[in-house]
Amino acid sequence: MKQARDRYEMRAAERSRNLRVLDRRGILYADAPERVEKRLARLGADRALATAIEQTPTAATTGSSLELAPDSFGADVLGLERLMGRNDLIGVGFLEAGFLAARSIGRVTVRAGGGGHHGTGFLISPTLLMTNNHVLRTADEAGNGVIEFNFQAGLDGQPLLPVVFRLEPHRFFVTDQALDFSVVAVAQRSQDGQPLTPFGRLPLKEAEGKVILGEIVNIIQHPNGEPKQLALRENKVVDLLDEFVHYETDTAPGSSGSPVFNDQWEVVALHHAGVPRTDEHGKPLAVDGSVWEPSMGEQRLDWKANEGIRISRVLGALRQVPMSGPAAALREEIFAAGASLHTVEVSPPPPAPGTTNGVGHQSVTGLVPDGAVQQPAPGGTVRLSVPLNITLSVDPATFQAQAGTTVAAPAPVPATAPPGLTGLAGLPGLPGIAVGHIDGQSPAENDLAAALVNLAAARARPYYDAAADRTARDAYYADIRTGSPAALRRALTELLETTHENRPAYKPMRMLYPWVDLHPDEQLRSIYSGKDFTPEELIEADAAVEAARIGRWQEFLLHESAPGPGALEAEFDALEAALPFNCEHVVPQSWFAKKEPMRGDLHHLFACESACNSFRGNIPYFDFAESEEVVRHSCGRREPLKFEPSAGKGPVARATLYFLLRYPGFIGDEARELQRERLDLLLSWHAADAVSEYERHRNAAIAEIQGNRNPLIDHPEWAEEIDFAGAWPDGG
Repeated sequence: MKQARDRYEMRAAERSRNLRVLDRRGILYADAPERVEKRLARLGADRALATAIEQTPTAATTGSSLELAPDSFGADVLGLERLMGRNDLIGVGFLEAGFLAARSIGRVTVRAGGGGHHGTGFLISPTLLMTNNHVLRTADEAGNGVIEFNFQAGLDGQPLLPVVFRLEPHRFFVTDQALDFSVVAVAQRSQDGQPLTPFGRLPLKEAEGKVILGEIVNIIQHPNGEPKQLALRENKVVDLLDEFVHYETDTAPGSSGSPVFNDQWEVVALHHAGVPRTDEHGKPLAVDGSVWEPSMGEQRLDWKANEGIRISRVLGALRQVPMSGPAAALREEIFAAGASLHTVEVSPPPPAPGTTNGVGHQSVTGLVPDGAVQQPAPGGTVRLSVPLNITLSVDPATFQAQAGTTVAAPAPVPATAPPGLTGLAGLPGLPGIAVGHIDGQSPAENDLAAALVNLAAARARPYYDAAADRTARDAYYADIRTGSPAALRRALTELLETTHENRPAYKPMRMLYPWVDLHPDEQLRSIYSGKDFTPEELIEADAAVEAARIGRWQEFLLHESAPGPGALEAEFDALEAALPFNCEHVVPQSWFAKKEPMRGDLHHLFACESACNSFRGNIPYFDFAESEEVVRHSCGRREPLKFEPSAGKGPVARATLYFLLRYPGFIGDEARELQRERLDLLLSWHAADAVSEYERHRNAAIAEIQGNRNPLIDHPEWAEEIDFAGAWPDGG
């Protein structure tokens, strides 16, 4: 800060001259002519157009009074007027681009000993983060750091759930004390398993012409370590030095490491220091005019200007650092990152084997999103035919459905149905199920219409028939004999697998919300928070999410000429992370690689608002002591690798125990999955929270759809007789 203040004071005469010229003649004359020409060229204009705008009456607002043909100058007249301070109008695309830019910016937190500090950082490649040297001075300090994205308020004013990633200086770390920058690698998965990819990056450019004297800049920042904030369009560049830029803006100490943007959301500088006001003795002043004391905190300083390092100088220094091997490859990603903002950055691997399948189609193999049309292919793979305008279709010989028309349930989806296949598993005894493609509607609209018909049909039938369910239960377990714990486990596993005849794809709005997860009052209840929702709320919310997913998927295909399996999977993961359904997999999808039939198995799917879904992530369950200091939320309490829900402990325990029986050996082999020592926790939750009518209804409804049942709901007493430990990967 002292060095920045010294530079600022030394430039007082130049700065005064700049401000006089700006006031008297305007932005075209304050900076060096060659720099102004570069800026105009970068904006696609030349001085002739800028001079013509300058000479029009000040009342001109949109450029319509100009007797010019803007096309002949190749520039946006409105944009030039704004640059020159003659127009406050700005296109809405400015806000959209700013929103994308903000995604890549997070709060850096360093913990050491009993203390720590905050700063701001931003992604500059799919792997690397930039901040100040005085935020991350050494690799050891970076090793104790994390970057938190989404530490901000949402549209409703409520805080979002931060997504926290460890810093990995062992993979890449470069720092420069003189230019006050550090670049460090970031873990590709957050502490709760979310991918880094959706947070994009801010492309950096060495070319000059990104900003000139008098221009307005914007800063997205975490001042004092607070939630993300924006200093927007009130921040004038007052001086340009060889390596530094001075600007007037509202920032605070935690803003160190923030990107400084021009109006095109290009990064022009790395913010690193403020210049406080001082009294006649050179002592810094507080915001109330008194002499500032360190005990007041830096947020009480009265800042008069700020200093950033020009990003072209940072990139130049970064190029000169000797390195080879993986580190050099990571550095090259900075310079090869492209020229535009990306919410999701995917580096596609070599194209997968595939063939052209008609105009506008491409056949590839790999993981695909729900809503794409799939067909079984030879060799056990799944071939995806993805038209650029994605639609769902069904065999018209089987059935047809028009908007508003109710049709009978089709035959059950075969056990080999791939994920996302069109259609709905049959619901015996539940007439009025809408299925398939409705002409003239999008896939999301089809699902929405079907879900609402399903809901109406569900409300027309009894919620739970206890006598009929007892009969079905007794018949289901007629051949099961309780014997040794291991023999009972193996018998139940075989029964659950062989009777799991129908395997619907993961479509919670189709069956879970309209029928399976309803409570006796015909409401949905978040499994973790206990918050009530009407079925229509979650059905419509998930329909909107599905529409957004399909739109983003179409956009991805338009920009990827030959996406291989890796690129498809990365894009699918990114879409799920950015656009989650209001549905919780009690056994997280990452534990079983999102494979079917586990993904769509209704026994472990529950309604859960997306905020709770994200708060839990893929963290195993845990019981905290009341006195423990942990992260608290309406959904529960959390620490790394530990999550305790506020509600639903009995149902989630029974659902997890079902999963162990149905899919032995699938989970529990990693630290972040279900460890054997937490079996007693599940059994204690099961014992403490008795099976309710809600769970019995769920079990009966799922049995109608899938064919199998949850033994822990039908026979709670069996929990003490089953050898669950044998279901772990190294079990018997």
